[in-house]
Amino acid sequence: MAKTMLSIKQIHLLSRYLLFSIVGLVALAQLASAQEPSGEKPSGEEPEQAVSQDLTNPAIPIDVLSHRLVPMTKDELKPLALAWLDIVQAETRAISNKKVSAIQSPEGQRKETYREIAAMTEARIPVFERYTMVVDAYERKAGDPELVADLRTYRDAILLDETSLASPKAIFLATLEWVTRKDGGLAVLKNIGIVILAALGLLAVARTFSAAARKWIGRVPTISKLLETFLVGVVFWLVLTLGLLLVLAGLGVNVAPIFAMIGGASFILAFAFQDTLGNLASGLMIMINQPFDEDDYVEVGGVGGTVKSVSIVATKVATPDNQIIVIPNKNVWGNVITNVTASKVRRVDLVFGISYEDSIPAALEVMERIVKSHPAILNKPEPTLRVHQLADSSVNFICRPWVKTADYWDVYWDLTHQMKEAFDEAGISIPYPQRDVHMKS
Repeated sequence: MAKTMLSIKQIHLLSRYLLFSIVGLVALAQLASAQEPSGEKPSGEEPEQAVSQDLTNPAIPIDVLSHRLVPMTKDELKPLALAWLDIVQAETRAISNKKVSAIQSPEGQRKETYREIAAMTEARIPVFERYTMVVDAYERKAGDPELVADLRTYRDAILLDETSLASPKAIFLATLEWVTRKDGGLAVLKNIGIVILAALGLLAVARTFSAAARKWIGRVPTISKLLETFLVGVVFWLVLTLGLLLVLAGLGVNVAPIFAMIGGASFILAFAFQDTLGNLASGLMIMINQPFDEDDYVEVGGVGGTVKSVSIVATKVATPDNQIIVIPNKNVWGNVITNVTASKVRRVDLVFGISYEDSIPAALEVMERIVKSHPAILNKPEPTLRVHQLADSSVNFICRPWVKTADYWDVYWDLTHQMKEAFDEAGISIPYPQRDVHMKS
């Protein structure tokens, strides 16, 4: 009985000791909480940045999100990117669970389940788009490269795995569902039809503007046909391009990335198409300085012919035998240009030779008579007829009458023909090349 009473006392003492211990621990905890401000983390741990719920709303407009991301630092973008990662994961998990449900459901119910999956997958597209925007912004602000790579790899892995695991039937039903929806394929077809009709209408408008521009530019006497054609083309394509951009903007297409893409690609194209840009600059110099115009006969780069057209990169020339030669503009502007038809009057240069035994005054009389009798030869400036050279085999005369540019070749050929016949009638010979050889025995 004594032993039993002793153990009861021991138990009583032990319980009192435990009670005091608990009270002491509670007091210590209260003291520690009083010393440490509430809501603060212990030293050594980084405070988490608060993420605005507006920035993690999948319905936030793209342009609003893009502007909201501009002032944010990488420390602010990191939790935002992780928050969007959770959103993408949640959306993907819901789709995966729905696919598992479709596999386990009876055959008759799978069609409706596949439609729900297609709707969920389509609803996730804007989530992926905003997720990518946040990750890109985090990378531009010098975010952690490893985290950026992990975030992008996760996105790519989801798309790859879902594509590889999708059944042909599910893909077909999803495609059919999208095509037959008013806000899906039918809306796209409607927009395409609007763009086609708008393009046809813009073609008519652009042609009207270009015709008006041609009429207005044609009143300026100092503008060449080449520059006129170029400016009219610029007006046509400018009206067409601006009209299409306005149509796309009216359909809700964000055209700002198009301008950004053009601006970014311009630097790459400037290096990739240096020769083309050189030809473009040379073409503009040709059109502005007007060394020649359409239908002018020119000699440039070792080629002679009639100018047919000048584009922004090349000049098209037709030779007298009707061969079409395309010359890069930098080769045209970088060489000596001879415009044969630029002047209204040209001089015909001919050389006739007579024998040393023939009379020089008689030859001059015959030449003067033939020249004066030709109707296309101008009286002013006066023709030049002179003894020019005592050559090895003949006495050479120059015959240089002035004619209109359009009559140049007719006069050239006529004088060559008539002078030969007139010399024959007057008994004046045109000698063959000859040489006297003296033999000494």
